[in-house]
Amino acid sequence: MKRTDYIKSTNRRKWKRVALSLSITSIAAIVTVLIALRIYAQVLGAPSLSVPKASLFLDHSGHQIGDHFSQHRRYWMKLSDISPFLTEAFVATEDKKFYSHNGFDYKRLAGAVLKDVKTMSKAQGASTITMQYARNLYLTHEKSWTRKIHEALFAYRLEIFYDKDTILEGYLNTVYFGHGMYGVEAASRFYFSKAAKELTLEEAATIAAIAKGPSVYSPLDNPENSRNRQLLVLDQMEEYDYISTAQKERAVEERIVLKTESWKDMKQVAPYFLDAAWQQAEDILASKGRVPAEGGWQIRTTLNQQHQQAAEQAIKQAMPANDLQVGFISMAADTGFVTSMIGGVDFGDSSFNRVTQAKRQPGSAMKPILYAAALEKGMNPLTFMTAEKTLFTYDDGRSTYEPSNINGEFAAKPISLAQAIAISDNIYAVKTLEQVGYKPYTKMAQRLGVDVAFPESPAVALGTSDVTLLEMTTAYNRIASKGKQVEPQLILSITDANGKLVYEHSSKKPKQVMSEQDTFVLTHLMTGMFDPVFNDYLTSTGLSMRPKQTRPYAAKSGTTISDQYLIGFSPTLTAGIWTGFDRGKQLEDLEDKSVSKKVWIDFMEAAHEGTAPQPFLPSSGVQGVIVDIETGGIAVNECPKQRLVYVKDKDVPKKLCTDRSLREQHSGEEENSKMELFPFSFFE
Repeated sequence: MKRTDYIKSTNRRKWKRVALSLSITSIAAIVTVLIALRIYAQVLGAPSLSVPKASLFLDHSGHQIGDHFSQHRRYWMKLSDISPFLTEAFVATEDKKFYSHNGFDYKRLAGAVLKDVKTMSKAQGASTITMQYARNLYLTHEKSWTRKIHEALFAYRLEIFYDKDTILEGYLNTVYFGHGMYGVEAASRFYFSKAAKELTLEEAATIAAIAKGPSVYSPLDNPENSRNRQLLVLDQMEEYDYISTAQKERAVEERIVLKTESWKDMKQVAPYFLDAAWQQAEDILASKGRVPAEGGWQIRTTLNQQHQQAAEQAIKQAMPANDLQVGFISMAADTGFVTSMIGGVDFGDSSFNRVTQAKRQPGSAMKPILYAAALEKGMNPLTFMTAEKTLFTYDDGRSTYEPSNINGEFAAKPISLAQAIAISDNIYAVKTLEQVGYKPYTKMAQRLGVDVAFPESPAVALGTSDVTLLEMTTAYNRIASKGKQVEPQLILSITDANGKLVYEHSSKKPKQVMSEQDTFVLTHLMTGMFDPVFNDYLTSTGLSMRPKQTRPYAAKSGTTISDQYLIGFSPTLTAGIWTGFDRGKQLEDLEDKSVSKKVWIDFMEAAHEGTAPQPFLPSSGVQGVIVDIETGGIAVNECPKQRLVYVKDKDVPKKLCTDRSLREQHSGEEENSKMELFPFSFFE
């Protein structure tokens, strides 16, 4: 062998040994890396798949009315609840080898890396569905090598611990589709107003097309780009045998009809109610040891859409074209279930809820609470007191208070409690407070659900303490429920994202906070505001509503220089309204002052439409008697101003209205009161 041949042979053996050594080293390195990756993945464990999910709100009948989302609008759907067209469209266009690879498409990945190196950019993605899902869950969309390495590591862990269907389901629920919509269910509802499982082939292809770039392929913003991408998706689905040629041709011919307006309308259902319901749901979930931010809750509420629409329509028709604001709420008398709520004219302009958050003076709407305390103290509908102009002293004689009536006129004779509440006489109310005392008045308000401690000033008889409309309507609803401590309730049940029932409202027997006899007597007293028989120096305060009234209502209005209240109920439903201006403006225009009564009666009539009128049924221990309202005696033909009045058995009148002693007694009361400048001092 020649020396040159020997050298060549030696070099060949040398390079073979080097190549073998390098191969072994490389293989060992790769194996070591793979083992290290596996150990790394095993040590870290399965990566969390938790993502923020929107919570759904249902009305009392189970119909969807809205949602709540903390970060992203996303409704998590199982793979079985997503149209096969949609899943196949994504696999065909985003990752055709999804079910055969282990998280990486090495051929696409190598090609992308080469292009990135040549162009010195990071433009080429080549990300599989698993890698995209990892990015959606844990990373940003920053174009950097660091992000891509992390993406690959997360994808590796996902493939180790989760099966393909779990990964695909997660991916479809985390893709962004523009306009704040995350996941195929949110996209389907937004663009086509239907569930993802109901999508047709052409609709599924349209949604799959958006994922490539929501800002570029949105059918709402860029219909031409969307159409071109949709056709590409259909071509890919045909090429990989997910659909037939005939199916593709039919889908190409079908015109896409977007229904985003339906979504906009759906979002506006009772926004103030939904906001308040979410706050109540948060409290409930916290009490159950759950974190509201988990999302994915299905919250069934007490909302009655017919009542909500009736309230919205009544307000729309009555509100003037100025900055007058409104708060409105209705609730079922027996359960306290809130059936409608409107916290302002426009939630978009102001989310401040004037039902639950605004504290305003209720005016004379507070009087039924005062008279509830008076009934417990022994007064009755036929308790007469003088109601002329009176100067009251308080604070141990250091202060005085001289109330007036709305028209500046006063009674020239004693009047009964029945008449005083019907015409809303202020002198009678302050004198009643004298008889009742501050503490019993405060305790009655608190028992009925009003969080207040009345200061020792006679003006509190006329509703000068700030309260919320929710508190006041709750108080009236407890009267409507025959004195039971019924709490306002907005939530019927809550189910978590896994379908587990977390909370269900239980109907426990409520505590009795007022006797049934007193609540019925008070209820019937509150029907007087609609009866013209009480007209005198003041008129019954509800006469403007009487022409529209088709059934019995018990109610009371309240007026201050800045606020209008009206709260009342039928045997089954309570409703309360406040109108006024948010800041520093008084109610002066007659149109502004008339809104509350118009809205209230229109709502109550619409809410009860199609149902037979129900009477207020007296409780045991209470009797109805037709009396002369001038004297309180049993009515006969000679006494024309007659009305049915309910009193407790012990308070049934014994004398006829023609009995001279009744008239002399009332005349004597009037004369005696004129002899004293300060006829009473305040006591408890």
